[in-house]
Amino acid sequence: MLRWALVLIMGVAAAQAQEISPGKSGPSVSLVSAPIPTVIRGTPGSVDLRFHVAKGYHINSNTPSEEFMIPTALHLDATTDIVLGKITYPPGQDASFEFAPDQKLNVYSGNFSLSVVVRPLHTVPPGKYAMRGSLKYQACDDRACYPPKQLPVEFEVRVAKAPPAKGRRPAQSPHAHK
Repeated sequence: MLRWALVLIMGVAAAQAQEISPGKSGPSVSLVSAPIPTVIRGTPGSVDLRFHVAKGYHINSNTPSEEFMIPTALHLDATTDIVLGKITYPPGQDASFEFAPDQKLNVYSGNFSLSVVVRPLHTVPPGKYAMRGSLKYQACDDRACYPPKQLPVEFEVRVAKAPPAKGRRPAQSPHAHK
């Protein structure tokens, strides 16, 4: 009898642990690979980062419906030669779930994209540069929310020289030429 009680308790504990923290197939967000954008040095350019939320899950948007909810936020590590500017988040989708049927929550699910403004300084040599940071998010399914996570984010930017201006004539000497 004691053995059955112990097996039952261990089974319940394992089920609760799986419900709180699902295995490798649990809530996840991934960065979808994209072509490396080219940005002209000295001018701002936009980098689009695409993310995928695993099927059956959603994450709070950057502007969640309630103050206590954890917003999705991208944090990028500062660089010395490439200025990181404004991050633009998409609007979330309003949805209701089993755990709060009377409340509309603002969430991301499936695929969503963020846009980051980058501006290489005039002195940056042409080439590819790695940018790093993390995406903080809280994943939920239809029944519960899970502890917040941070997804490492890494992407590259190709810096190029400005192309020569077309139709531009070389400067003329102020001296008359005969």
